[in-house]
Amino acid sequence: METPIPPRLKSARKAAGLTQQQLGMALGLEPNTASARMNQYEKGKHAPDFLTMKRIAKELDVPVAYFYCEEDDLAELIRVIGKLTEEEQKELLSALGSK
Repeated sequence: METPIPPRLKSARKAAGLTQQQLGMALGLEPNTASARMNQYEKGKHAPDFLTMKRIAKELDVPVAYFYCEEDDLAELIRVIGKLTEEEQKELLSALGSK
């Protein structure tokens, strides 16, 4: 299976209303290379290392696990649960019988 990062990155970036250049610049990339670098990540030509992926996730306000999860439904659950407050997450875990 191919890595799920490229399509999820593109989807999360678009949902955040950012261009490739805007996201790259927010990560501290040079304006003249920001778009090309993000495009390479979204096309799967290059993969960001984990620390870069954490910074991207923070900028796009999604859990980093969202980008690595192989199952689409589980990835979407991770994204949605990541939007909950810590207290709401604990309540959900309790309701699911996990804690």
